[in-house]
Amino acid sequence: MYRFLVIIEEGSQSYGAYSPDLPGCVAVGDTEEEVKENMRQAIAMHIQGMMEDNESIPVPHSTASYIDVSLPNSAA
Repeated sequence: MYRFLVIIEEGSQSYGAYSPDLPGCVAVGDTEEEVKENMRQAIAMHIQGMMEDNESIPVPHSTASYIDVSLPNSAA
């Protein structure tokens, strides 16, 4: 079982997703759920292709977190 960080971005008409640890592996979808499923399939296909090409599967190194930032004179 592999576990990769996936970044999901909301566009004006759809959602896009990518994994920083798998360059070139991307997906789109009309909804967040659809893009997640499409990305799951894209990752599986990407890894399968790497295995067929005798490439090593990258070890996931990316993480994500939110950071709170206070700005002077800001209402937020």
